[in-house]
Amino acid sequence: MLDTENTDQFEEIALEDQARLVLGGCEGWPLAPVIDWLISKDSRFTDPAEFLKALCNSLLNVGAPLDRIRLSFRTIHPQVAALSYIWESNRTEIETMQIGHGFKDTEAFKGSPADTMMSTGEPVRFKIADIDVSKEHEAIQDVADTGATDYLGLPMLTSTGDVHNMFISTNREAGFTDCDIQKLKRLSQHIQAKVELLATQRLAIALLDTYVGKRTGQRVLDGQIKRGQGEEIQAALWFSDLRDFTLLTETLPPEDLLELLNEYFELVYNSVTKYGGEVLRFIGDAMLIVFTAENSSTGCLYGASEGAFSASEMAYKELEEINARRKEEGKPVFNFGVGLHEGTVTYGNVGAPDRLDFTVMGPAVNRTARLESKTKELGRRRLMSREFAEKLSKPIESLGFFNLKGIGEKQEICAVAR
Repeated sequence: MLDTENTDQFEEIALEDQARLVLGGCEGWPLAPVIDWLISKDSRFTDPAEFLKALCNSLLNVGAPLDRIRLSFRTIHPQVAALSYIWESNRTEIETMQIGHGFKDTEAFKGSPADTMMSTGEPVRFKIADIDVSKEHEAIQDVADTGATDYLGLPMLTSTGDVHNMFISTNREAGFTDCDIQKLKRLSQHIQAKVELLATQRLAIALLDTYVGKRTGQRVLDGQIKRGQGEEIQAALWFSDLRDFTLLTETLPPEDLLELLNEYFELVYNSVTKYGGEVLRFIGDAMLIVFTAENSSTGCLYGASEGAFSASEMAYKELEEINARRKEEGKPVFNFGVGLHEGTVTYGNVGAPDRLDFTVMGPAVNRTARLESKTKELGRRRLMSREFAEKLSKPIESLGFFNLKGIGEKQEICAVAR
């Protein structure tokens, strides 16, 4: 429960008393060196875990009675609603926790200190040595199990109205003094802007990873956002397309169509990312994927091609299991074709001045898509160029030379030997 014996522990204090806190005139450890560190270049971090570790080291250096700090903030991500970073004095590494959507409806959250702070925007304190822990929320019981004698929760209100939280506990027998609490509250006010910046950076990374992919997202964050800016890379390319998509759109209810599409996209995504591939774009029911030489197991184009081929093997194996389940559930099954090619592509920015797309371009991309379109005509769900096939250790057969739309000369098309 909230410590009610010292209700003035969270009240604002006079300016002269605040100055004493900062300058170290108050009893115990001085806050000023920590604030000096916060405004120095030594506190410039882009990783919340590294920032928290450095902050805790700075606090320990001045004698602050800390044994555990948890820093939590909300984020926007399709699978993660919040991130927590946990420092403990007896561990060298920061623990990172990802909290899924719907956490507010769980018993672990309802009635917890975090719930209280998010609802009220006010600090909370639990002097564990003076309360019956068995009657408290499980979060307090968990903290008590670490040996903590005092537990302090400090909310940090952001400029957008969100509330980030910092939870601090000590194992010191006497717990926190009133002066400790005022200093820690003051500290939370000083780090509020920095934590908000770190949370914004995490948000930007999460959104870019989700919507444009990690490789592209990192380049955007690195400032490669000028139209026409790009680089040539060696890559294996994958283009896949869902079979009979037009028929599916005409016959399936919208929710069933979306469910099927998402299952197809997830299947391919899981397969290609396991082997170093990155989905560059979804084009309706099609997917353009790149396997770069630098991200391959061997660091060369041979490894990238092997990775792309192995990903297709995995995807088709998983497809059989998915379709068997869908059939049992009375749902329509699905299939897709894959074109595989390799070569040099231009990876960069194209578009209008205020609306850009970061993608791969070049003849190799067009040829990969044309190979996929031939899968229907040749009755093979996976086709590859001769250049790609020569990079594989698998037995490959040539299906002959064919005209591909937009390509002047006939091209040799290969497939896995039957």
